[in-house]
Amino acid sequence: MTKYIYLLAIVVLASACGGGEADLDAKKASLSEMKAQAVELQAQIKSLEKEIAEMDPSFLEATSNSVLVTAITVKPESFKHKIEVRGGVESRRNVNVSAKIPGEIKTVYIKEGQNVKAGQTLIVLDDEVTRNNIAELETALELATVVAEKQANLWKKNIGTEIQYLQAKNNKESLERKLATAKSQLRQSRIEAPFSGSIDAVIAKKGEMAQPGMPLLRIVNPNDIHINADVSERYIGKFKKSDPVEIYFPSQDKRLKSIIKSVGQVINSQNRTFEIEISLPKLDFPVKPNQVVVLNLEDYNNDVAFKLPTKLIQKDQKGSYVYELVKDGENMVAKKLHIQTGLSFNNETEIVQGVKENQKIAFKGYRELSEGAIVKMINEGATQSNSNTAAK
Repeated sequence: MTKYIYLLAIVVLASACGGGEADLDAKKASLSEMKAQAVELQAQIKSLEKEIAEMDPSFLEATSNSVLVTAITVKPESFKHKIEVRGGVESRRNVNVSAKIPGEIKTVYIKEGQNVKAGQTLIVLDDEVTRNNIAELETALELATVVAEKQANLWKKNIGTEIQYLQAKNNKESLERKLATAKSQLRQSRIEAPFSGSIDAVIAKKGEMAQPGMPLLRIVNPNDIHINADVSERYIGKFKKSDPVEIYFPSQDKRLKSIIKSVGQVINSQNRTFEIEISLPKLDFPVKPNQVVVLNLEDYNNDVAFKLPTKLIQKDQKGSYVYELVKDGENMVAKKLHIQTGLSFNNETEIVQGVKENQKIAFKGYRELSEGAIVKMINEGATQSNSNTAAK
């Protein structure tokens, strides 16, 4: 502090000289007076510092030349890296139902939101022509059956020719097949629920013509759902069946854990991705097909890694470095420790080269450090032993 007071005195003296030439004796007298004032000020400063230190012991530490820091002790820990992928809720039982045969829509039994059971009749097409055809075939079949039986009896008695017997038999069997086809068409005029679920949309209207392939309604079973996601081909081999997955539902702000059910074996040539399917456990909140979800997939895990908070890592011309705290005589000083970094996740970075176990790395106060700076470690008894604790 004294040198600053003397410097001030010199500046004042030089300023005075700038106004014109003064007598040498006068300048000497002024200098002596300033020096006396400086001594008095220095005594007052020391007295104030002593009084403040008695009231606040940390004051002298804060005003000393050393930098106050805390430290992280390097220890082998588990490091995991995850990627974020968007996926969608899908259902294998989310289908559009259409007619198998053409026909006029006669009756619509359901409405949107209605729950139905597998096999329940939903829509009926006009089946009058088919029923008349069935009645005609049944009558013809009755006659053909009688003729076939009589012809068979005659043939057994060697009456008539074999061709007559075969023709009667063939006519009867042909009518039986036609009748079976007509009854099948009659069943197809009744559109039934392929599985139990809820009617999501009703497109059919009474009086309209239904055509094969034309959607008449959509039925969904919300209990049979899973998640599909497309993952970049750069992650081939990183994931396998039964790997853990964290699922986030942004709409409901819900998180849950599940596993990978299957991993696709084919790369999509359009977007260079492969598909993964995620099982969904029983949920206590509603989700719908095509809803967007966010997946956290673990693509790297090292149980004995060295890791540090990412914010501690700085760069210079030689590369990445952190400040190591080492003993130098009686002082603790900061030294640049150049490192090689690996992956980063969740504000932590794996250090693949450059650090060793039990090294102390500057944490709080690291921004104020420079090479060789003297440091004072505070709260050494509570020094963090891992980067997770330090990050908090």
